[in-house]
Amino acid sequence: QLVESGGGLVQPGGSLRLSCVASGLSLSYYAIAWFRQAPGKEREAVLCISRLGESTNYADSVKGRFTISRDNAQSTVYLQMNSLGPEDTAVYYCAADYNFGCSPYAPRYDFWGQGTQVTVSS
Repeated sequence: QLVESGGGLVQPGGSLRLSCVASGLSLSYYAIAWFRQAPGKEREAVLCISRLGESTNYADSVKGRFTISRDNAQSTVYLQMNSLGPEDTAVYYCAADYNFGCSPYAPRYDFWGQGTQVTVSS
């Protein structure tokens, strides 16, 4: 099971840190990705971190603003989001993959969280 937290309402230019806590699975064996889905749009991959801690960016729009990290001891993956803009408004999901490693292809992921809403607005 994956549980996201840390979403909320933030002003443009602000920051948020999302957390994805795993329970019932050994996080260290999984690649973890963050996806997001804005209203009326398809779900898109944002960032992924491999089992070895290597990150992959799938969304050019977040390059230089978002970073992903993991703490296997705490069974948690983080998404640090800086310089947020209205275009970042979406429901953010974390997902875990055991077999294939990082991928922007959502069906490859074995487990998903319920999502956390991020709203960027003044």
